[in-house]
Amino acid sequence: MSASFLNDEFFSRLETLSLELRANLGGFFGGKHLVRTYGQTVEFADYREYMLGDVIRRIDWNLYSRFEKFFLKLFTDERQMHTQIFIDCSASMGKDMPEKANYTLAAAAALGYLSVHNMDKVSFKLVKGDRCEDAFGTIVGKRAFFNAVSALENIEFDGEGDLYRAISGASGVGTNDGLAVIISDFFTESDWRRAVDFLCYKKKQVLLLQVMTPDEADPAYSGRVNLIDCEAGGVDDPKNLRIRINRANQLAYEAALRDMQAELRSFCSSREADFISVRTDYPIEKMLFKELLKVGVIA
Repeated sequence: MSASFLNDEFFSRLETLSLELRANLGGFFGGKHLVRTYGQTVEFADYREYMLGDVIRRIDWNLYSRFEKFFLKLFTDERQMHTQIFIDCSASMGKDMPEKANYTLAAAAALGYLSVHNMDKVSFKLVKGDRCEDAFGTIVGKRAFFNAVSALENIEFDGEGDLYRAISGASGVGTNDGLAVIISDFFTESDWRRAVDFLCYKKKQVLLLQVMTPDEADPAYSGRVNLIDCEAGGVDDPKNLRIRINRANQLAYEAALRDMQAELRSFCSSREADFISVRTDYPIEKMLFKELLKVGVIA
């Protein structure tokens, strides 16, 4: 499948943005993210008095000549963030719905590009069933990123996904090293709450991005219809329904969707995580430049 809006102009516009972290970062040196600890950069930050065991070469001898006390020069610390993007590859995210698959992959690619452009690392982890595929490894640099993006377009969306078991069992999740993003419609029986709790336990900053089609967000069906679950085991699966849809059914669906999103938003808020819900007819650039800016994930 082809996400045609992933072009040079789109990526060049992203270069004006950068990912932001609220929490302190314990990643590798060499990035652009200032942290609250002091480190090894050339940018001066502060002074403090010398203590036994400190590195002598950091003593400011000019201050010693004035105050006859030893003071150390402190410098800012910049770390490299690791952005991990967990993509729900279940059937409901793209099977027979290319616009939903393309939107999902474009959102993942945009967040990945923001990472590599700012000298950070990125990983695309594909949630398939109860496991995570790390098909591209840890990506550093734009050349490796674009190679991975071209391969992302060949992802197949099928089956069901267990977000908690897949994410908690994923390799290389790391601790306190950056941002974790889960892209899904969250139309799942798996325990997404435990997945969020696991990532919070790993001291990640967490973002949940819900992607829905217009028909999922605001269905306009009426009369007798056959509702086929794309993740069902076959036509006789009890998940499939033959139903007569009336106004009461539509109102019940709207209420259930509002309740689900309210629970997602409330749970994320209680864990200091972020939640965004978008429809595939909402321009992806607005999602990036408006919604992500609104929650403070990018700046």
